[in-house]
Amino acid sequence: MAENTMAVTVAYGTTKHNITLTAQDGHEPLLKDLCEALTEATGVPVPSQKVIFKGKSLKEMEEPLSSFGIKQGCKLMMIGKRNSPEEEAELKKLKDIEKSVEQTAKKLEKVDGELTGLKNGFLAKELQAEALNKLDHRVKVASEQFMKILEEIDGMSLPESFSDCRMKKKGLAKTVQGFLAQCDKIEAGISDHLAKIQTKNLALAE
Repeated sequence: MAENTMAVTVAYGTTKHNITLTAQDGHEPLLKDLCEALTEATGVPVPSQKVIFKGKSLKEMEEPLSSFGIKQGCKLMMIGKRNSPEEEAELKKLKDIEKSVEQTAKKLEKVDGELTGLKNGFLAKELQAEALNKLDHRVKVASEQFMKILEEIDGMSLPESFSDCRMKKKGLAKTVQGFLAQCDKIEAGISDHLAKIQTKNLALAE
């Protein structure tokens, strides 16, 4: 087996799960990687997991498994509660919203790239104003989509007990707010470049 792959057995209740972890970017597997693999295998969310090795509860998520003395073929134990079907349904909604955020973010990234190209003079001067107006429209559309998504997130009412959901909701709202700020920044960049073009055109006309 390759050095950067590790297989361990984790007992959860009466079931034993064989988990094989592959290192990312050449780094050895971390506790975080094991916990994420256990979520997939058992349905227990990471914050609800308690991973035990040789009687000790492991907490340092960013630490490599080897730092706890875990080697190939080691046996561990995990305790934790699965989410209720109701919470799982809310988590699925949040995952769907996350996909919408990713798709809209890709569109925004494209606009940003095209704007950089325009600033670097990749388009004839006389065509720039029209191209900038089109980009401005696309940013406004992305901004509206992000606003709708944010409203959808804010509209989700989650009970206190849905801790996993509440954490994901909070993180997602923060991400969308970050993208909205980016929209404003790109819009400002477009306005700024349009003003520069118009100033130049006026100067040429005089």
